[in-house]
Amino acid sequence: MKNSVFSQKIYSFLLDTYRWYLQTPERSLHQAYDAALKIKEIENKHFNGNKIDIDSAIYSNSVMDYFESDLNKLLKTAKMRLTEFRASRWFLNEENQKAAQKAGIEHPSPSLVLEKLNFIDQVISKYTTIPDQITSKALVVKPQNPPVNSAISDEKSLLVNTPTVPPKIPIQDSDQKPKLKRKADTMGVLPRSILSTINRLQVELDPNSEQEVIHSFRQAQRRTIISIRFILLLIIVPLLTHQIAKAFVVGPLVENFRDNQQMQIFLNSEMEEEALVELQRFEEKLKFENLLRNAPPLLPERMEIEMKKRAIELAEEFRHESSNAIKNVFADIFSVAAFIWLLVVSKTSIAVIKDFFDHIVYGLSDSAKAFIIILFTDIFVGFHSPHGWEVLLEGVSRHWGLPANRDFIFLFIATFPVILDTIFKYWIFRYLNRISPSAVATYRNMNE
Repeated sequence: MKNSVFSQKIYSFLLDTYRWYLQTPERSLHQAYDAALKIKEIENKHFNGNKIDIDSAIYSNSVMDYFESDLNKLLKTAKMRLTEFRASRWFLNEENQKAAQKAGIEHPSPSLVLEKLNFIDQVISKYTTIPDQITSKALVVKPQNPPVNSAISDEKSLLVNTPTVPPKIPIQDSDQKPKLKRKADTMGVLPRSILSTINRLQVELDPNSEQEVIHSFRQAQRRTIISIRFILLLIIVPLLTHQIAKAFVVGPLVENFRDNQQMQIFLNSEMEEEALVELQRFEEKLKFENLLRNAPPLLPERMEIEMKKRAIELAEEFRHESSNAIKNVFADIFSVAAFIWLLVVSKTSIAVIKDFFDHIVYGLSDSAKAFIIILFTDIFVGFHSPHGWEVLLEGVSRHWGLPANRDFIFLFIATFPVILDTIFKYWIFRYLNRISPSAVATYRNMNE
């Protein structure tokens, strides 16, 4: 009777899932159309029917940040639902359409679909080139002028935006691509400190410097907010995905499977040895407590009853630990998928966060750079790093319920930190020595 009820529930769940799948094109198109309608409503209500201009002076900065946040959310929703609409229509064949008609699912007419798609394209086309200007182009500094420190980088960006002399454009061949200037290739006749002083004087004498500084500050503030928000998303979303998948998706399936099939208690021999050691310690503890109380010796029957109770408790504990390890494997797969999905859909945020870390790293002093380099090298490839790698690998193997293979752990410790050390030394020699030679000198002096 229970099996029939359970099979009926599964059948109804699968039927609802199939109906949801058949309604995916209509649902995704409706959600994209609704997002486009909301964008159009904001344009008509607050911008006189024109597109939402982030640099508009009609409203204050807080109001424009509010409109920008809504615009980004609605544009992302519309684009994602259009992608879902195309993908679902590509997988929806004639058999599925006939099944939808039998199930009573009515699809909209082609003319209505084309009308909605045309409206969505008209609304979104205004902002196809704007997201790069809002995020990546407006917030990411051009690679031709990487910052030496925060003050010099801001001043150079101001001078690039407000040149006093029209720059000469060199004539290049049409097939030849312009080469990006690196920091190592910008060596001039005069020292860099004198050039930075001259640039600072030019900025201070410029009558428009105050507005440029305010504009640069707003860009830096916007870049910091986007970077911190994206970092929190990269941490919180995989953790929440792991817990939700483990509690509501993977957990019930694993518990049902293991209870019905009566799977073994221990996943590996290490768990079994640990349980035997715990049982042996419990027996010795009983004898020790009996000796402390000066009580008569425990009868074999009483000892067997106590040992049996403890064995049942240990079996339940290790059964739960084994189930938890299996859940962790599948929940981690969901977490990795969520993390990769975030990276795929947030390319502009990745560009902003890269520029954010560039500003932080290049803004540090030479001693701070050397300190951070020494700290990370000592942690990951230093003399005491093998103990940390051993604890980390044992924790990962226990998290997934795998036996800790000592040969693999020792082989990993003998090779991976050496590879990291080689890559790190090559990076210092190849890139850091060109970008900041003073930091390399400070690092060598501190390391000695």
